[in-house]
This record gives sequence, structure tokens and C-alpha cells, in this order.
Amino acid sequence: MLWLSRGLGGDWVSGSCFAEKLSTMVTLTHGEHAALEKLEERERNLRRGATLQRENDLGGELFILRKGMMMSSVLLDDGSRQILRFLFPGDMIAVSALVYREAPETITALTEAMVCPFERSAMSRLISGHPRLAALILVYNQIERAALTDRLAALGRTSAKARVAAILIEMRNRMRMLDKDMGDSFMLGLTQEEIGDATGLTAVHVNRMLRQLEEEGMIAREVGRVTLTDERALSKAANFVDRYAGLDLSWLPAGK
Repeated sequence: MLWLSRGLGGDWVSGSCFAEKLSTMVTLTHGEHAALEKLEERERNLRRGATLQRENDLGGELFILRKGMMMSSVLLDDGSRQILRFLFPGDMIAVSALVYREAPETITALTEAMVCPFERSAMSRLISGHPRLAALILVYNQIERAALTDRLAALGRTSAKARVAAILIEMRNRMRMLDKDMGDSFMLGLTQEEIGDATGLTAVHVNRMLRQLEEEGMIAREVGRVTLTDERALSKAANFVDRYAGLDLSWLPAGK
């Protein structure tokens, strides 16, 4: 049985929310669902602002985010923070624990959240017993790598307006994966400082860019809610590439 999404603040029903995410790419077998459910047997609740993992902590656990929104970040030498990714229900997080003894990033709850921790040994069993799931996790991480590469290129080569526009489209698209009926209006759930830490801008500059996008008719804002009023123009301004589109998964092995 699958987890059924009711949005960022809603509950999941039963099964595996990571399976729900992978099911958007392929139809999983009963055995694959059962194997993924085992990764989500334990639960841990986090309050807003709580740190799940700090940079350089000794690690060993991985997590599936079941409820809420989180972020991963690193602290730079000058004391500033660079947000790397925003994390949503169904995401597998702290995957670096598979290869590093010390955590390379800090993971923080942006809202009240629930995660499901599991040991590296559980991942070993999953890979041994279900090669297609191992391949799908590889695919999933490559999508994230491509999206992170886009963010890196944007920081070095695009305008402030393009960076802010790209964050808005990314957030809407990720939320729409959880709620297919969401449309173009959504609660952003980020402060201007957090947007700035993701885009390399000050909060004042972020505010200016949001007002510019609004004045140019690309977005509308009201009490924390953002509506994409001209998505085509916004996507063009952002040089946005949807890394969840155009996947070629014809090479995947058969499911077990």
C-alpha cells in the first residue's frame, strides 16, 4: 500500500512515502513496496528550527522525510550560510552517510517535520535484494545532482532576478509533486533570508527582486502565498530546466 500525500502539512496513510515518490517514475512491484516500507518503520518528530544533523557530526543513519519541509546547508568560512537543497516529503536525506564518516552538511527543519531513520545496513539489504530499487536511488540522486549543478551555475552566471525566479518555480514544482491539484498558487514557506541563503543574495536584494517580478506581472503575492501569473515569462527569466522531465529509464533492470 502506498503513502498518500495530503500536502506538506497533511498526513500520510500507510506504506512508504519514498515508494510513492519512486512510483512517479516506474510501477513498483509488491516486493519493492514491502522492502521500502521497512525503511520507514521508525519515526522521529522534529520541531520547526530543529537540527537533525550538523555539519561534521559523526553519522551513520539515513532518513526518509515523511512530513514537513527541511533544508540542507553548509556554513562558509565568513560565517554565512549556503542553503544547498530544500527537502520535501518522500525525499531520502543524509545519503552521504553511506560514504562519509562525518556529515558534509547540516539538515534543519523549516516546519514541524517527521523523519524515518534507518541504518546503512538496511540500505545494504535493499540493494542486494532489489537491484532496480538501487538503480532508482541512483537515478534519484542524479536528478538532485543535476538540479544542484543548475543552482551552482546560476550563482555564478545568472542575474539576481533569475535566481529568485528559479527558486519560486522549483518550490512550486516540488509541492505540486505532492499535490497534483495544487495549481499555480502556493504558500512559499520561506523567509526572504532563507531565499537569500539559497541564491547568494541579501534579504534586501531578494525583496527587491520579488517586487520586480510582481511588478512585471510574473507573480502575485498575498500574505505568504505566491501565485505564478505568467509561468512562461517566469521560466524564461529564470533559465529554468525541469530536471524531473525527459528521463530515460529504459535501461532499468526488472523489478523483483
